[in-house]
Amino acid sequence: MTRLALSVNGVERAVDVPAGTTLLDVLRDELGLVGAKRGCGEGHCGACCVLVEGRSTRSCVTRIEEVAARPIVTVEGLATGDLLSALQEAFIAEGAMQCGYCTPGLLIAATALLARAPDPTDDEIRATLDGNLCRCGVYGRVVRAVRRAAGGAR
Repeated sequence: MTRLALSVNGVERAVDVPAGTTLLDVLRDELGLVGAKRGCGEGHCGACCVLVEGRSTRSCVTRIEEVAARPIVTVEGLATGDLLSALQEAFIAEGAMQCGYCTPGLLIAATALLARAPDPTDDEIRATLDGNLCRCGVYGRVVRAVRRAAGGAR
């Protein structure tokens, strides 16, 4: 077992886990943060995305040792108390979710995009979300939600 100190959603935590444990397993199984979903398990679908130092990161293929000293934000950390982020509000307003399984990963990827490009083009939004798979096909609504959160109405 390895003891690691983590900063998750602004809270300092300590975990004892075997070396090589994935960030996804630590978040879900050790910390009870189940927003990041188990999808493909190979880093292809995006359901497991979390922010690590502000960058969208596939937690299912990231070993906890690689990120333990870096700030981690999960979808649970996007809201401030009961106040949703502008992006979460925009997802609701645009109906940018259906079954909801992919929604946390899409929110994380879009949050990272808006942090680095506050007024992205539709092409930039689509390119950023390209690696996040949605079986329900809400991509058009997601693009509108990201645009709404950015304040643009192109």
